[in-house]
This record gives sequence, C-alpha cells and structure tokens, in this order.
Amino acid sequence: MTKTADSTYFAPELHIPKGTTSIEFYKKFGATETFCFRNEDGSIHVVELEIDGAIFHLHETMDNALEPKSAKGVTTVIGLFVPNVEEVMNQAIQAGAIEINPTTDYDYGYRQGMFKDPFGHYWQIQKKI
Repeated sequence: MTKTADSTYFAPELHIPKGTTSIEFYKKFGATETFCFRNEDGSIHVVELEIDGAIFHLHETMDNALEPKSAKGVTTVIGLFVPNVEEVMNQAIQAGAIEINPTTDYDYGYRQGMFKDPFGHYWQIQKKI
C-alpha cells in the first residue's frame, strides 16, 4: 500500500530520553530516517523513521509522556507485521536488541518473536501463518 495524504495508517511515537543524540540501533535494524528535528544542543527532538513503508517516530520525553526506562516498565508493545519474522528478529538482535521471546508459531495462527530495543521498547515481530 502506498501512503498518501488521504491514507489511514498507524505511526507509533516512541519516547526516548531527553539528550539522546544517537539512534543507530534503529538504522542498523533497517530503518531509514525521513526527517529529524534537533534541539540547539544537537539532541533529537523528533525523528521520523520508516521500515519497509511502516512509519514511526522517536520523540524526546515530555511532561506527560515517559520512555520505558523512566516509567520503570513497558509503555506499549509495537506490533510489526513482516514477511520473514526470523530475518527481522535476527537483524534486530545483531543491531543490539535483546530477545524477549524467540520466534514461535502459535495456535491462534501467528508466527511471532519479541525483542526489547536499547531504549526499552518492546517490539512484537509477527506474520499470519
């Protein structure tokens, strides 16, 4: 599906600690940077990334939104549907993610694996089988 101004799709916003200057994990994981607005000190205010057409944003924490480390737990789980779960899981782990659940086929018809990225966000990599 090609996204247009008239398309409807999700674009999760993941919060990162204020002062973050590097998001290399996401690039090593296969994300392409679409745009980035930086603060005067060079830290990231907001950056838009894309993985095979799936758009998401990283935004520095705000008063009403914390990243997982400050919140002392998972703030959400990002579900990413892909053609090859193992390939994406391996790429994430090689980029620095920590495996939470290995790739498994479930009775409810999904093949899934889960990892935690360096900022504490949990990603559920999945496909329907």
